Amino acid sequence: MKEFLKTLIHPTTSPIEASNLAREYLQALILQSLGRAGGMTALAFHGGTALRFLYALPRFSEDLDFTLEGNKDGYDFRRTLNKIKQDLKAQNYNIAVKLNDKKTVHNAFLRFLGLPFDLNLSPHPDEVLSVKIEVDTDPPYGAGLETTLVRKHVLLNLQHHDRASLLAGKLHAIMQRPYLKGRDLYDLVWYLSARDWPGPNLTLLNNALTQTGWDGPDLTIENWQGIIQNRLEMISWDKALDDVRPFLESRQEAELLTKENVLRLLQSGRSKN
Repeated sequence: MKEFLKTLIHPTTSPIEASNLAREYLQALILQSLGRAGGMTALAFHGGTALRFLYALPRFSEDLDFTLEGNKDGYDFRRTLNKIKQDLKAQNYNIAVKLNDKKTVHNAFLRFLGLPFDLNLSPHPDEVLSVKIEVDTDPPYGAGLETTLVRKHVLLNLQHHDRASLLAGKLHAIMQRPYLKGRDLYDLVWYLSARDWPGPNLTLLNNALTQTGWDGPDLTIENWQGIIQNRLEMISWDKALDDVRPFLESRQEAELLTKENVLRLLQSGRSKN
């Protein structure tokens, strides 16, 4: 399987693009192993990587983000990670796991030791390529769930947040991150420019905001665009663009992430309410 990965990244034109492709392939293998271990019965996929795997978001993403839903009694993060590690070792990957499951959000870094060197992406034999997994074990109430069969390098059966809940999660990140990421801006434009995408799951969004200490008004169908607009007025756009450029399939798309374009999309949505 490692030989296939070498073939996959061979046509790329830059080390950054090759690393993005390699990480995405490893994400697919991890999701496949997670499904085989029965992990998807308790977990729901969400976030940027979910958007890419499920809806072909044209930017790469680093982390695999989940919420703990359904039968929580069957959830065992350590056992699942051990199964993933065994599966990847069987495919000739040298892998180490760094785990933290002492807080509400469990996280683990799956570190592929020496892989950049093996793929001719680095001259250093000890360099690693990592994939981070996060599981929110106490997610806010109200997410809508769906299950979708997709093919992304391998066949995957993914339980995930529905479209309205995915948008709610992104809006929550935009409102509550101390430093807004360019990836958030890009995703917001992608959501708002999809005319058939439903509005946010406001039950989930308000519950998430309450959980993280929001002291503003409840968000409604009438006011959420205005509140997001106020948040976007305060950010450093140049820093945000620097953050997102390495992850875009087409770097030129970063030039479309102007304040004027984003606010125009928000105002267009307000006019429809």
